Amino acid sequence: MELPQFEPQTPGYAARVQASFARQGAMATLGASLGDIQPGRVVIEMAWAAGLSQQHGFLHAGMVATALDSACGYAGFTLMPEGTGVLTIEYKINLLAPAKGQRFRMVGQVIKPGRTITVTEGRAYAIDDGREKLIATMGATLMTVTGRDDVKN
Repeated sequence: MELPQFEPQTPGYAARVQASFARQGAMATLGASLGDIQPGRVVIEMAWAAGLSQQHGFLHAGMVATALDSACGYAGFTLMPEGTGVLTIEYKINLLAPAKGQRFRMVGQVIKPGRTITVTEGRAYAIDDGREKLIATMGATLMTVTGRDDVKN
């Protein structure tokens, strides 16, 4: 499948994403880091940790959803104008396989950008002994927030 190509509205979109991500306590708690940042696409990576697992030793689905939500949100944010913020207004996750791996890669991709509403898709991959396995997909709807100092990224 060919990925859509987008032009960012702000030349410093990657720096804006990095600065916003650095302020996220949730991503720090997960030990997540930013990978690739492109217009309309963001990758978040994280390692497996016992404190993030469920009773069977898999990465907890809530942790997968949290990181995938951020990947989708930041993918949308790369296309939003300066002085705006991004909030998720809806998402649906499909858990396809247990999150078993040494590392995880969450990819957020814009499907349809908009002035107010942006639609994204996400994919989560478990990486175990160099093999990658698709473990979850997400559909997320984002809102561009303007005029609010408490939601300015």
